[in-house]
Amino acid sequence: MDQSKKMARIAYRALEEKKGGDVKLIDISTVSIMADYFLIADGANENQVRAMADNVEEELARAGHPLKQREGYGTGKWILLDFGDIIVHVFDKENRLFYDLERIWRDGKAITPEEIGE
Repeated sequence: MDQSKKMARIAYRALEEKKGGDVKLIDISTVSIMADYFLIADGANENQVRAMADNVEEELARAGHPLKQREGYGTGKWILLDFGDIIVHVFDKENRLFYDLERIWRDGKAITPEEIGE
């Protein structure tokens, strides 16, 4: 299994552990050079959004994949975690609906948890 798929699996599980809402995984490797996968999830409030982002960061760091860049942590409305091969977007519900990344990245391929080895 390639590194980006392993990273996506770890991040997916970390989001699920913190009860992330409607966790989506999109393979963008054929439509963008910025990353192989986007993970998108939402939380009920700023505390949950931060807890989800913290858990992803901790679990990937533990597996040897340090965070390259973090944006939006202070507000807790949309946190972007860039790990190079994967990018994780954790939203509050309102901002997820507003930005609608799934629509913007519809040229990517939606991946099921089973396809990444869940």
